[in-house]
Parts: sequence; C-alpha cells; structure tokens
Amino acid sequence: MTRINTKSEQRTRRRNRIRAKVSGTADVPRLAVFKSLKYIYAQLIDDENGVTLVAATSKGMKNAKGKTDDAKLVGADIAKKASEKKIVKVVFDRGGYIYTGRVQALADAARVGGLNF
Repeated sequence: MTRINTKSEQRTRRRNRIRAKVSGTADVPRLAVFKSLKYIYAQLIDDENGVTLVAATSKGMKNAKGKTDDAKLVGADIAKKASEKKIVKVVFDRGGYIYTGRVQALADAARVGGLNF
C-alpha cells in the first residue's frame, strides 16, 4: 500500500535534503526563508555556533499591494541589516519552497541590496 504524503510532509523532506547540503558559518551565514500564509521571514544564521545574526519579517509591515511586495521589502531589509554587520556573502536556504513568487522576490531584493549568493 502506498503512502500519500501531505504537502507539509513533502516540504519537510525537501527541506531536509537542502539542509544536508547547505550550512552557514560566521563568515558566510545561511539565509533561511520561511513563509506562512500571511507573512514571510528571513534570517542569517551561523550554524556552527547556532546563532541568528540578523532577522527580518513582514509581520510589522502593512503593505496593501500584496505579499510579494512584502517579500521584496523583507529582502531589502535583511540586506541592509547584513551590510551593517559587514556581511556580504551568504548561502541561500529556500526552506523546501520552490524558487518562485515570494521566495524569488525576497532573494532578488536581497541581491539588489548587496548580498552575494
């Protein structure tokens, strides 16, 4: 009998596959993305020490244009906060989400803001 996986279980499997290959350091942190139905979150994480260096969220933003525009603002915000801490290079962790829509908008805005990945 085959097992039917839910969307969340499939995303968890993809996320674990990505995390097996992607790890952040103090010099090159991991840019982790999480999106809920309402908000999007981004963090720069040093996995060696288990520390979040920088975080940004769309939770406090009230943008009437939509969630994709919120993701662009979060990407620009995380890039600005990273440049204040002199972080330029990161590795991107899409968190098991496909690279389109809000995830891509956040990544593009972070690149425009000065992050290299």
